[in-house]
Amino acid sequence: MMNSPPNHSFFSVFMTDMSEEQQDSIVGIETPTEIAANDTEYIGDKTQPTEEILNALNALNQTTGQNGHEQSPAQQGNVKQDTPSQEAPSEWHILREKLREQPHDPDGWNKLVDLAEARGEIEQIKQNYEALLEVYPNTSSAQIAYLNHFLSPGLFPYAEELFRRFLRSSPLVDLWKFYLTYVRRVNTSPASREAVSKAYEFALSRIGQDKDSGDIWSDYIQFLKAGETTTTWEEQQKMDSLRKVYHRAVQIPLENVERLWSELETFENSLNKITAKKFMSDLSPSYMQARTVLRQLQRHLGPLFPPPPASSSTRPHLYLPPTPTFNAAERALVGAWKTYLKWEESNPLEFEDKDKATLISRIQGVYRKAAIRMRFYAEIWYMSFVWTNSMGKPEEALNILKSGMEANPTSFLLHFAYCELQESRKEHAEVTATFDKFLDVLRAELDELENRVNSANSSFTSDGSGRTVPTSAPAGNGSGSLEAGTISNTSSFATQASDEKPPKVKELSDRRQEYGVVWIMYIRFARRALDLKAFRSVFAKARRDRWTPWEVYEAAALMEYHCNKDGGTGVASRIFEKGLETYGDEIEFVLRYLGFLISVNDENNARALFERVITAFPPERARPLWERWARYEYQYGDLEAAQKLEKRIAEVYPSDPPIKRFAQRHTYLGTDAIAARDLGFAMAARQPAALGSASTSNSIEKRTDSLFSLTSASHMAAQPPTKRASSPDYKRREGSARPDFGPPSKRQRPSSPPPRDRDRERWEGPPRRRFGSPAGWERERDRELQHVKKEREDDKPSTLPTVISWFVGQLPSPASFDGPVFRTDDLMMLLRNAVIPSATRRATPPPTPLPPAPPAARTGAYTD
Repeated sequence: MMNSPPNHSFFSVFMTDMSEEQQDSIVGIETPTEIAANDTEYIGDKTQPTEEILNALNALNQTTGQNGHEQSPAQQGNVKQDTPSQEAPSEWHILREKLREQPHDPDGWNKLVDLAEARGEIEQIKQNYEALLEVYPNTSSAQIAYLNHFLSPGLFPYAEELFRRFLRSSPLVDLWKFYLTYVRRVNTSPASREAVSKAYEFALSRIGQDKDSGDIWSDYIQFLKAGETTTTWEEQQKMDSLRKVYHRAVQIPLENVERLWSELETFENSLNKITAKKFMSDLSPSYMQARTVLRQLQRHLGPLFPPPPASSSTRPHLYLPPTPTFNAAERALVGAWKTYLKWEESNPLEFEDKDKATLISRIQGVYRKAAIRMRFYAEIWYMSFVWTNSMGKPEEALNILKSGMEANPTSFLLHFAYCELQESRKEHAEVTATFDKFLDVLRAELDELENRVNSANSSFTSDGSGRTVPTSAPAGNGSGSLEAGTISNTSSFATQASDEKPPKVKELSDRRQEYGVVWIMYIRFARRALDLKAFRSVFAKARRDRWTPWEVYEAAALMEYHCNKDGGTGVASRIFEKGLETYGDEIEFVLRYLGFLISVNDENNARALFERVITAFPPERARPLWERWARYEYQYGDLEAAQKLEKRIAEVYPSDPPIKRFAQRHTYLGTDAIAARDLGFAMAARQPAALGSASTSNSIEKRTDSLFSLTSASHMAAQPPTKRASSPDYKRREGSARPDFGPPSKRQRPSSPPPRDRDRERWEGPPRRRFGSPAGWERERDRELQHVKKEREDDKPSTLPTVISWFVGQLPSPASFDGPVFRTDDLMMLLRNAVIPSATRRATPPPTPLPPAPPAARTGAYTD
């Protein structure tokens, strides 16, 4: 049956989705030129080509046109002789080419299969299904539809070959049902009952724990009952086999487990009522547990497997998992899958240690189904990998990551996990190849995104935030030297970096940063697994990449500083200088460089860098640089230098109140005594503390910020109010402006605003609450205090009367209830079917009981 040799002359065509040229070389379909060369009787005008040759020729011409290659004169002559007129591409060809470019299109694949099946060409049908299953492997609906075309007696060998391919890794019950139907169809003689029995046992060992496999258990039981016996010994063997199958089935949460339990009870009582009572008593706890778990399963699986849409053809609709958009419904679906998988891992059936193999097989099947259904969600693959690895199956866990990366070639999660696993196995060459391949995929994605951006915008004269980009790089003096103590540029970093800079668009910028993370992980691996030389080689490749962001330069510089004990500081400084040549217009990179020089106590180069770059940025973007250098001068410079710097800042930002800079000079680690004591911040913060509400305290603290607009009221009255636009780039990465290697800073509470924003509001007041006179401020203060008073009243805890509180305290806890538990479904069914007598008309008979609604229909699509 299954051991018959496959018909290679039949099924070897279109085994994978190859190009037409590759198919010609494998299948042996000759082009007209080859026919003319091999056949001595071939005459172009008198010999009519077969339909198979014409189809191959049309496909070859189409492929040649796409690749941009011209045909030889002999081929052109044959085309003129063999094809009287050039036919337009059919709908099938157009759709097939579209799916080659965008393969993740479920509706397109369904339509393509419909077109191929409508034409009835078996080779085209095979090509379609092979291409579909390459994109969506282990899709049982497509596999069954594919197999249906080869269930004629002459095509059984190819069908069996497909069964061997599909069943090897399929956890889906419907495919196994289809397989058992085929086995029983081709094995009808009494002598082949043993083969059918083995097929059932093989299927149940793979998917017997699935709740939808109840029909297979029932069919197997009926198959055993139908067996004929001639002796008492054979009859006893038959009864023993039936008992074993029944006992296995009623302990599994199957959809028909209650019916199987009733059948088992009838079966045992028909044999021996005394032994029946013992068997049923022993199995009752496991059966009750299975029935309870079944109800929980139905609640979990209802939202995960919604009914398929209606099909537009006689063939059932092919369910193909769509690519994620991560909208609210999809996030809820992922959450439901994670909840279900964790529930399965918790062993709800309470398997004992002796049945651990059954538990592992059950959870393994569940994860396989999840990976098929949620193929394009990397989180599900990662959960499967973690669980499998925790079960002591590293090779299988590695294969799961490989399959996940094939399905999600741009997944950071799966690629990083795979690289770490291979690094722990000392497979360094494999890690290097994985990083290179991953970077190639992301680079192509960035190129495609850039093309879309360029097609939408004809030119990029400014970045995504609309600011003007400096035309000259701050570091482009070409001399390679600065003032006293400057850094020499003559080093091993003289390799040419990419001069072409991509356009600055928000989405493109975010993708570029993510791309840089891969390079950073790559150089980390090279440094820790190999050596500094390998790390520098990887960094040299990154510098030649036009998509490399500035974060890679900073990571490489810090790695040299921390890991190179012999001259690491100088090497790190040279890396920063090289980065400045390319990213001199990036305020974040300049800040990180300045912070690094300050942290290594290189005052001369830090001062030279500040003076060199501060004039290259407009005031609205340069404020972070001014503030960073001012903090350094306030802490470690002399008073004269600090006052000179304040004067320069006042010229650039004339709207800043003088008290702001003065107070900042006397602040340390976030402790501002002037604001707390002299301006009343400490008193305002302590007022709501008596309520014991942290959230109220935070809201009061935010509102009292408006009190400090009084400090600048007179200053603002003297000048027209000007609204300073903060730097968009600086807001986006405000958390990264402070270097991780600098002096420690006071840790902020999560609810507190960032330090710089808090300081800005403290000294300037909220941007939209500025008043020209103290009277306006008083009105605002009264309004704020009234709002505070109302919040205090709302936050007062509500208390129950004394008698009610005593009564509630006397009630027992819910855990102490040991009475009967009513099944709400049965109670509602009883009330629905109840006949209530009427005094005005004759009572009607009770309605026919309706089947209970499935859990998904009662509880909604995404509820447990």
